[in-house]
Amino acid sequence: MIADEMRERLCEIEPSRLEIIDESEQHRGHGGYREGGESHFRIRMASPRFAGLSLVARHRLVHRTLGDIVPRIHALALELSES
Repeated sequence: MIADEMRERLCEIEPSRLEIIDESEQHRGHGGYREGGESHFRIRMASPRFAGLSLVARHRLVHRTLGDIVPRIHALALELSES
């Protein structure tokens, strides 16, 4: 499952809180939706590694960490904080 792959890779950022939500079903009938889900995700994560980073830098860190997972999904919403 994609969410499991995400969780495994995001552990590298040492999250103090990590929530990965598959929101695919909310997008049924919209572009990018795939039967069975795993197309639209929301990640809520806190990590001390985000301290001092701008919002853009936090997003880039997460995207870089997820690597080849990002092109395999349609949408990724990120809610990132340092605590």
